[in-house]
Amino acid sequence: MSANSEPSQQSPPGIGEVRFLTVAEVAKLMRVSKMTVYRLVHAGELPAARVGRSFRVAEKDVHAYLEHAYYNAG
Repeated sequence: MSANSEPSQQSPPGIGEVRFLTVAEVAKLMRVSKMTVYRLVHAGELPAARVGRSFRVAEKDVHAYLEHAYYNAG
């Protein structure tokens, strides 16, 4: 494989390429309360980065959480 060839898998985005959302933005996107988002973060179910006293959640992590939250009723 030469140095100029494309890798077979995409590498993860760099930290500058990740879109971070506030807890309020996550709550609005998920249509839940901010407290629910805080509970998910503190329980370790939703990864988050702490910035000062605030949390920021990567948009891709919100979508991944929602994808895994689906279940068939019945």
